[in-house]
Amino acid sequence: MDNDDVISQLNDLIETSKDGEYGFRTCAERVGSAELRTLLTECAQSCREGARELQAAVARLGGKAEEDSSVSGTMHRGWVRLKEALGGDSDLSMLEECERGEDAALVRYRDALKEDLPEPVAELVRRQYEGVKRNHDRVRTLRDRLKATAT
Repeated sequence: MDNDDVISQLNDLIETSKDGEYGFRTCAERVGSAELRTLLTECAQSCREGARELQAAVARLGGKAEEDSSVSGTMHRGWVRLKEALGGDSDLSMLEECERGEDAALVRYRDALKEDLPEPVAELVRRQYEGVKRNHDRVRTLRDRLKATAT
């Protein structure tokens, strides 16, 4: 994989991290539970830090790092806001939206790990993939707990 391809792959992951940051923050602003708000805020911070790490890696490779989220991430946040406007903004629905976003992030990170990345970059992507899995699992656990109490 040439340097430009590595930079492009990292920029895709920056967009993914920005999507996660903004998505978690958007949902944190809409939940009623303080515990859930804290979790989602922590997840947003984790995504923000991940984006910064990726941006630094792009700079080290001599590239221009992405600064914004993707179009699909913007559309997802729009969907969250629409659900809120239509009255579907329960804590459970916000967790479901967060899980959907993390499902997409997992796919992007898995795809990146299949590429022939230079070892320092591959290590960074592997470490961040583990962080995405942790966020996903934390959200899923709380979602399952809320579902169980709702029935």
